[in-house]
Amino acid sequence: MEVEVCEVSGRCPLHKVGDKTVIDEPEIVLKRIDALCIHARPSLLHYALVLERGADVVELGLSKLKDREYAYIQCVDPGEPYTHDGTVIFKIRKIKKENAKKIQ
Repeated sequence: MEVEVCEVSGRCPLHKVGDKTVIDEPEIVLKRIDALCIHARPSLLHYALVLERGADVVELGLSKLKDREYAYIQCVDPGEPYTHDGTVIFKIRKIKKENAKKIQ
């Protein structure tokens, strides 16, 4: 799985658009992490597992039919006016195991 930051609303102290993380289940590939926030990790890993096993992103409500290559997940930080930081939207796509290994 490849996780990429596609949008930052407000101010995120850690992530910027384009940051990527590779997950080669069950491993988060440490050599391929631009950033990984503890607030985002539970949401991402929760869905990465089911997506890796073939769950349909449209049926899960994580994408639209025209963009079903990606699942879109938001971090749990609500941002202003509730917190001083912002929120991040990630797009996740399944990549071939061979590509994940090459990245390592």
